[in-house]
Amino acid sequence: MSAHTLLAEAGCHIKQDCGFPAPGLHSFDFKPIFSIGSFDFTKPMLLAIICMLLVVGFFWAAFAKPKLVPGKLQLVGEIGYTFVARSIAREVIGKKGDKYVPFLTSIFFFVWFMNIMSIIPFAQFPPASRFAFPVALAALVYVTYMYLTFKTHGFRGGVKNLVWISGLPKPLVPLIVLLEFIQNCITRPFTLAVRLWANMFAGHMLIVMFSVATWYLLTPTWLTAVSGGSFGLAIFMTAFEVLIQFLQAYIFTLLASIYIQGAIEEGH
Repeated sequence: MSAHTLLAEAGCHIKQDCGFPAPGLHSFDFKPIFSIGSFDFTKPMLLAIICMLLVVGFFWAAFAKPKLVPGKLQLVGEIGYTFVARSIAREVIGKKGDKYVPFLTSIFFFVWFMNIMSIIPFAQFPPASRFAFPVALAALVYVTYMYLTFKTHGFRGGVKNLVWISGLPKPLVPLIVLLEFIQNCITRPFTLAVRLWANMFAGHMLIVMFSVATWYLLTPTWLTAVSGGSFGLAIFMTAFEVLIQFLQAYIFTLLASIYIQGAIEEGH
């Protein structure tokens, strides 16, 4: 349920003896577009698919027929690809990072496009504010991390890479092994998902709250000034959210590259 849905269903102002239609968890629930058995296809799913098609379509169109002197679309694609390659992959992983640039670029732009949906008219919802989407992305990064760890070091070396730190006093070894296991195998994927989800959830909630409050307080009284202040905050939060949307995509991709770097480096 988006902000404009709440406004339409509210149909009242503060002077009309009705309560403030506060946004909540229901603001993130949508009626199914269609259902197949027990499976419901909803708006967040549609937006995620649109974002995926936009990312694939854009880079396909940009690099399908690359030219020595790039056109506008190819130039934009090269700028985006180079940004991820230089600012994230090579900066964190080093020269070995080049082979992971396509993977990291896909993650960055997919997450960014999903976040941007929050401020796109008629979309007005970030799919990443539904926990399943960050969980799926974090799971993808986690599986990649584990695969590279054991592919690079073998089973025994992979386990050592995940939990072992050389040079520890023997009494501390069991505790550190346990902590390293919790950090690398449980905490990392969990925090990776929660960080993205919590930021998108909170940002969307604030924008919806100030938008609904603007309408609710809009009356021919002094409260109109308060309504104007709420509208100003809604505009400010929307502009601020644009920055957050980019930063969260960057941070998610940066952490993914850190995990890849940790998977392929020599053991501690």
